[in-house]
Amino acid sequence: MEIELTGKVAEIVKAKVATEGYPNAAAFITDIVLRADEFDRLKLERLRQAVNIGLDEINRGQVVEFDIDDILNEELS
Repeated sequence: MEIELTGKVAEIVKAKVATEGYPNAAAFITDIVLRADEFDRLKLERLRQAVNIGLDEINRGQVVEFDIDDILNEELS
C-alpha cells in the first residue's frame, strides 16, 4: 500500500522519524495505526464493562425511574 502525506502531516511524520528512533516513515505509521487499534479495543472493552455493570444493577433491581423531560426542565430553570 502506498500513501502520500503532505503538508503538516508529512512534517510531523518526518520529525517523529528523526527524533523518536523510527527507522522510516512506514514504521512510524505502523506504530500509530496499531496504537489506535489498541485504543479502540480498550475503549470498546470499557464500554462493554460499563454496560454489564448497568445490566447487573437492573437485574438486582437497583434502578430508579425518571422522566428525562423533568430532569431537563430542572436544568433549564
